[in-house]
Amino acid sequence: MNRLRNITAVIRQRVPLYWELTKPTITLMVLVSTSLGYYLSAKSDVGAWNWLTYLVLIFGSALTSGGVATLNEFWERDTDLLMERTRRRPLPSGQLAAWEALSFGLIISLIGIGSLYLFVNPITGLLAALTLLTYVVIYTPLKRITTWNTLVGAVPGALPPVGGWIAASGTLSMGAWVLFAILYAWQIPHFLAIAQIYKDDYGRGGIKMLPTVDHVGKSTAIHIIGFCIVLLVASLIPTIIGIASWGYFVVALAMGLAFLKYGINAARSREHRTARKLLLASIAYLPALMMTIMLDQELLLRFI
Repeated sequence: MNRLRNITAVIRQRVPLYWELTKPTITLMVLVSTSLGYYLSAKSDVGAWNWLTYLVLIFGSALTSGGVATLNEFWERDTDLLMERTRRRPLPSGQLAAWEALSFGLIISLIGIGSLYLFVNPITGLLAALTLLTYVVIYTPLKRITTWNTLVGAVPGALPPVGGWIAASGTLSMGAWVLFAILYAWQIPHFLAIAQIYKDDYGRGGIKMLPTVDHVGKSTAIHIIGFCIVLLVASLIPTIIGIASWGYFVVALAMGLAFLKYGINAARSREHRTARKLLLASIAYLPALMMTIMLDQELLLRFI
């Protein structure tokens, strides 16, 4: 009886730590963007909605995303120990052993990718594998080498809606690339805002984020404003290619201009206050844009 209680106590202690390794907030965003890709593709002429396929897609994507996050934390455990914002994570704090995280990350990643490959379609599974490789094997080590890491890391971050699109239609059409462009462009000001807020912390960890090495701030400003403009343009393309209405166009234009304003303010002042406002604006912007295009699609189907 005591042994059973001890086992139960260990499980209760370990489960929250493993859960934290998967970065649930980021995984949730991955699932939302994946769902958007699946939804829009299913509503297209070549796609179709299938609940079983969708559920497997969500299951496999969740495990893959959690596995990528876990392997990233395994790789960066020593770096995380040097930074205030990350030193309390399960690995640098010593709450979990490195082998536990490595084993957990590999197992759930393989199950996730395998599920997508076997039960959704091979291309979606291969995209999930590509996401893992580019994030863990390429992006993660680049963070200590060059500021280009942000541009590289945005690639795997923009692939989930593409996988969702292909899961519903089996094709890689223009809509998938538009979603990729929106997600890619959104990530740059989002992560540069975070880097601006925690630039001293990143410096202690040896992470080559642009605000950490760009002391004048000119290059950071160009990247923030430039990608806010790219995001604005990309967000309007769904109307141009016929998967959204002009009503969506107007709303997306207004949100894009508002987001650009936050980007310009952060780029000009380079203060924590304006960077934090940009970060909060980015967190609000993406879900709002996704909701707008989904609601627009429903209105189109109902009234046109």
